[in-house]
Amino acid sequence: MNTPGLLTRARASLTRDKSDTLLLLIAALMVLAPHFLHLPLWVSLTSCVTLLWRARITMQGKRMPPLWLLLPISIIAMAGVYRSFHTLLGRDSGVAMLALLLTFKLLEMHARRDLFVVIFLSLFLLLTNFFYSQTLLTAGAMMVTLTVLLTAQMSFQYTGAVPPLLRRLRAAATVVVLAAPLALLMFIGFPRLQGPLWGLPGDAHSAHTGMTDTMAPGSVSALATSDELAFRVRFKGPVPDQSQLYWRGIVLSDYDGRTWTRINRRRLPREHIEIQASGTAVSHEITLEPTGKRWLFALELSGPDMDIPGQTVNSSNELEFSTYANISERLRYETHAWLNFRIHANATPEQLQPWLALPPGFNPRTLELARQLRQPSGLASSQAVLDMFRKQPFSYTLEPPLLGRDAVDDFLFNSRAGFCEHYAGAYVVLMRAMGVPARVVTGYQGGELNPVDGYLSVRQSDAHAWAEIWLPGAGWKRVDPTGAVAPERIRSNLAHALPQQAPFGFTPLLELENDPHSWLAQLRFQIAALNNAWNQWVLDYNPDRQRSFLEELGAAFGHPASMAGLALAAGLVWWWQRRRGQMQPDPLDALYQAFCRQQARYGVTRAPHEGPLSYAARLRAVPASSEKRAAMEQFLDLYGALKYGVAGAASQHRRAGLQKLKTLLPLCR
Repeated sequence: MNTPGLLTRARASLTRDKSDTLLLLIAALMVLAPHFLHLPLWVSLTSCVTLLWRARITMQGKRMPPLWLLLPISIIAMAGVYRSFHTLLGRDSGVAMLALLLTFKLLEMHARRDLFVVIFLSLFLLLTNFFYSQTLLTAGAMMVTLTVLLTAQMSFQYTGAVPPLLRRLRAAATVVVLAAPLALLMFIGFPRLQGPLWGLPGDAHSAHTGMTDTMAPGSVSALATSDELAFRVRFKGPVPDQSQLYWRGIVLSDYDGRTWTRINRRRLPREHIEIQASGTAVSHEITLEPTGKRWLFALELSGPDMDIPGQTVNSSNELEFSTYANISERLRYETHAWLNFRIHANATPEQLQPWLALPPGFNPRTLELARQLRQPSGLASSQAVLDMFRKQPFSYTLEPPLLGRDAVDDFLFNSRAGFCEHYAGAYVVLMRAMGVPARVVTGYQGGELNPVDGYLSVRQSDAHAWAEIWLPGAGWKRVDPTGAVAPERIRSNLAHALPQQAPFGFTPLLELENDPHSWLAQLRFQIAALNNAWNQWVLDYNPDRQRSFLEELGAAFGHPASMAGLALAAGLVWWWQRRRGQMQPDPLDALYQAFCRQQARYGVTRAPHEGPLSYAARLRAVPASSEKRAAMEQFLDLYGALKYGVAGAASQHRRAGLQKLKTLLPLCR
């Protein structure tokens, strides 16, 4: 079989109109493809079938389908959108309609204006990708798609010969690059609205998985399987030891026998928060990912107050922090924490009573165990419980067995396998049964420091639950029962505390991933640093940051030395561009100017308005030999073809033409 011959005939049969249309279909598919991840399956299939239908029409040279066929299909599709979303308004239904309209419009292209409608629909649909994902990778993919889309538009607008596809792609990429400085200027200086960079009311930044204000067996371990980012932290000094990184969130005190919840605020009137801290405060900045909830997290112990510009922050007696409204966009705030502290050291028995309550009729074996373990002091009682966890065959696992009605009894005497919420909950029940005030605290523990940008990443897999007990003269003290069973969870991270099981053949990759000095870990750090920079400087460029940046910019440019440096830089750029333009003239224009100077020496000076054809007509009237006259006419004809005709589109033809002009120039003397 003569494969090269078949390919040649296939290229020959692909006319310019067909190739341009196929390029437009490819660009439309690139616009639609990211939406297939969230559009209903029938919308994605309809879009693909419509694109294939349009490609078949193009390749076979058939006529477009009539309006009487397209109109009912469009109406049925819009009815399908309404059935899927129960509305035609909003983000998801609007994107679905745009996707269908784009593909249907490709079946109704009859004039150049229809091409521009398709291009504008594609550009608008391209922007809607940022409603769903705003990562650096998404932005890069959109730039590539934009370049292909502009290439398709330019291809339809060429007259005469069309440059090769690679040259058209380079031209479109050049347009994008040239537009980038103006886009950057508008991004920096255009007044910004309060809110997310990309979003719609009600559905922008849909809530991520995160901590809730309740805890039951399995609730925290469900988060441990998620690698989603919870927040990033930038310390303004030395980073504390991993075992000190407790990110306080929600305090749970009420227990109904199975579920821990926050204490009823009406039972706990607001009091003066008594804090005694020692040592140097740890200053840190937290960038919290949107959660759809109100809770803030900070290094323990931060507070008792927290101030966030543009937000109303509430604080409780238990040093919980929350915003007035749900957090629907990335939030940045600074706080200071003390690692050595005492809280409510002088609390009265009446004030401590809510943290001694236990539900009647639950966990009788646990209550009996508490009577056996009870020691003269609260600290000694706590140590007895921790020794039991440490010495007896308790295990730390993400997949503990289900527990019955008396959940703590089942855990302590039967399964003896659990995650942090099992140990924290059982510990608090035992301490309360021994007369020691105790409560559960949920939040995050640990984090991974990125050596590239110095940010600490705390993920949902770092979700943790620990306990606090009240001791006379010392106040509320943190006790982490998990540390007695799985100390590596506190000293390192969850991956080191649980047995690692890699798929068959991937054990070396797992070892590389866990080694912070490996090339795989370094690559992951680099990517994480890029994403963080994108979040900090692009997605989080809010009105406050814009105002601060423009003020600093104005102060810098207002300084005389800065203004002089800016003027000098602008002058150097202008001089270099002018010198570069003089040093590197267009070789075709340089040959033509040399020809004009040559003829001017013989008394025939070209007027500024004269083109090559008019100039040639005047040169014919000048006495000259037949060889010179033929050389001049051939020179000017070839110059006009290369400068203004379609022949100049092919680079190899241009190079040959320039060489021919160089050969003819001496013959025109």
